[in-house]
Amino acid sequence: MNFKKHFCKFTQKSTMRITKAIETIFKRYLPSPFTIAVLLTLITIVLATFFTRPEDTNTANHFVSVLSFWEDGIWNSGLLVFAYQMMLILVLGHVLVLSKPVNKIIISITKSVTNTTNAVVLVSVTTMLVAFFNWGLGLIFGAILARKVGEHAQQNNIPINYPLVGAAGYVGLMVWHGGISGSAPSKVAEEGHLLDMMNGVLDVDTFGKVPEVITSSSTIFSWWNLLLFTILLVVIPLTLRFLSKKATPTKLDLPTYQFNTKGKEDLEGAEKLDYSPVFAIIFGILLLAVFFIQYSGNLSSLSEIKISPNMLNFFMLGLAIVLHGNFKSFLTAVEEAIRGTSGILIQFPLYFGIMGIMKSSGMVGMISDSFVSVATETTLPIFTFFSAGLVNIFVPSGGGQWAVQGPIVIKSALELGVPLQKAIMALAYGDQITNMLQPFWALPLLGITRLKAKEILPYTIILMLVGSAVYILGLLLL
Repeated sequence: MNFKKHFCKFTQKSTMRITKAIETIFKRYLPSPFTIAVLLTLITIVLATFFTRPEDTNTANHFVSVLSFWEDGIWNSGLLVFAYQMMLILVLGHVLVLSKPVNKIIISITKSVTNTTNAVVLVSVTTMLVAFFNWGLGLIFGAILARKVGEHAQQNNIPINYPLVGAAGYVGLMVWHGGISGSAPSKVAEEGHLLDMMNGVLDVDTFGKVPEVITSSSTIFSWWNLLLFTILLVVIPLTLRFLSKKATPTKLDLPTYQFNTKGKEDLEGAEKLDYSPVFAIIFGILLLAVFFIQYSGNLSSLSEIKISPNMLNFFMLGLAIVLHGNFKSFLTAVEEAIRGTSGILIQFPLYFGIMGIMKSSGMVGMISDSFVSVATETTLPIFTFFSAGLVNIFVPSGGGQWAVQGPIVIKSALELGVPLQKAIMALAYGDQITNMLQPFWALPLLGITRLKAKEILPYTIILMLVGSAVYILGLLLL
């Protein structure tokens, strides 16, 4: 018993020291994500200028060419569509959480909470399930659920460790990229995306090996990805349950969190349409009907499921309008949700510019060749996993990361004979797991729960290590 007690104290102190060091590094050495994107842009321009210059071109002329590649990338029409798709996935997911039916589900879950242990299990399981469907939905759902659990505990004098509950509400971000709204697997299921992305990167023979689409059945809904998700759905709550046994209750002082969607009374004329439930529900049902007519073929065969960003957003748009019940409530929720897209909106063009430079200058080939020189068919997915986790620290956007790192991963996989679906999911796993370390996407949760990053980091770091072990073993064995 004494050994177990001392071991737990040692582990707790070590975790706190690591957390403090990480928090210091992020505060002292890592600027805002936008500043990082600018720095990465400048570094890429310099590297491309000096390391990709053709022998028959002087440095000044090549520098001008690199700047041209950068400008072309920033305004690449296909990539700008991609950015808007990713923004809508976040916004519409957030809007769904702010609807009354989802709020009722959250309240019903909180009523089952009696202590920290069952709180973290309930919050983590439901958040991961929701995040597998949509990452924006999962992020805000987990945040509001954690907040409501805290309020319920406060009102009923239930002692809980609120930071641990907050960490449980964030775990959806460690499974999202392997889910339905994952940037990489959803984009490769879109016809022509891979061909467009790899055009000009590969030689003619290799380019002929690039498929038109990689179906969701072979990535998101593959048996091995679903198995890994199921394992995490068990292991993460068990880990949180273990941590809850050692966690001490924390003091709570939370006002009631409520999203105001109430409209004006005594409206006249055309204003009534904004508050009309009949008008909104009819239009929402029309959208859903068109969705099933248009995309039923994408879901008709289990072996050929194709879930693209357009398909997902179309469904969520119709569903969100129906659940809100009127346009005023829906638009108010959109205004609330759209605040969280500012980072994506302004960062994406910079990442597209980086991709434009890397693609047109030949840097993709240089980097992929270095991967191929040290990796094998077995180890490439592991290298991809770790590199994606590292890149996520500096590029905290799955879509932006896919734009920059995707061509390198695809080219390396083709040259080493690694199945493309495995390489893509290795990138997705690496990108999502270090969200438990990267505080950028935790900001909405921290704002809603009124927690601080240093309060949840000790727990999310442990969850990151557990999740990493599951993903690495999965990539090696499955």
